[in-house]
This record gives sequence, structure tokens and C-alpha cells, in this order.
Amino acid sequence: MAAEKQVMVIGVDESEQSQYALEWTLDHFFKPFGGDKAPFKLIIVHAKVQVSAAVSFAGPGAAEILPIVEADLKKTAAHVTEKAKEFCASKSVTDVVVEVVEGDARNVLCDAVEKHHASILVVGSHGYGAIKRAVLGSVSDYCAHHAHSTVMIVKKPKTKH
Repeated sequence: MAAEKQVMVIGVDESEQSQYALEWTLDHFFKPFGGDKAPFKLIIVHAKVQVSAAVSFAGPGAAEILPIVEADLKKTAAHVTEKAKEFCASKSVTDVVVEVVEGDARNVLCDAVEKHHASILVVGSHGYGAIKRAVLGSVSDYCAHHAHSTVMIVKKPKTKH
């Protein structure tokens, strides 16, 4: 009887850092084994922003704008997940589960770790400085402190000018 694969969750968004984290992970954890023969089951998770978080005003015209914003958020989520699936297929990784979950990325990713009993969570790093991180919050920092798994933060190397 074959041993059950460990679960790896990767958080993706539309950022270049997220794409790099996915590429790096596939190259280092899946390619050496020939794609689907890797010791991990791959779950790709995209956190779709809630409309109420994207539109923080109420007043005249709010009812008309909300469906437009919701449609745009769904379109973005579909684009991000389709791009991730295509990229996985290009690296011969076809046994992939892709999920779109509405909510704050920090909570969505930590919940995905719990739901799938993941042994590792992979996130990209935007490389914010201390001030931006304090204002915007850091998904990777939050996950490193709250996810009940190993958390790997993949940083895109800075290009030298």
C-alpha cells in the first residue's frame, strides 16, 4: 500500500511575488520527482476579497457599483486560478486542487491548512518595509505565527540595476 502524500497549500494572488513562489515551489518540490510523483498533494488557494472590503462606502450609487465590483473580483479570481493551473500543467503537475475562498488572505490560508491537514504552507513575500507592513499587514508574517504547519516564505530575489 502506497503511503498517503503530505499536503502542501500554496497561496496565490495576482502579484508577481506569488507567481514566483509558485514557480519556485514547483521547481524545487515537484520537478525533481517528475511532477505528479512528488511526495505532496498540491492545494492552490486564492483568497477572493469580499465586496464589502473592496468598497468601503455606502450612499447614493452603492447598490449599482457593488455588482460591478463583485463581477470584477470573480473575474480576477478566475484569471489567477486559471493561470496557476496552466503553470502547473506546464511543469507536469496535473494533480492539483484549486480553491477560491472569500475572505482575508491571512485567515483563508490558515483555515486551508487546518481544513486539508497540510504539513506545509507556501506564501510569497511582497518585501514590504516595516512601515508598509505595519499599515497593510503582512500575510506571510501572520501565517508564520498562526498557521498550524510549517510555513515557507518564498522571496523573489531583487534584481540588481
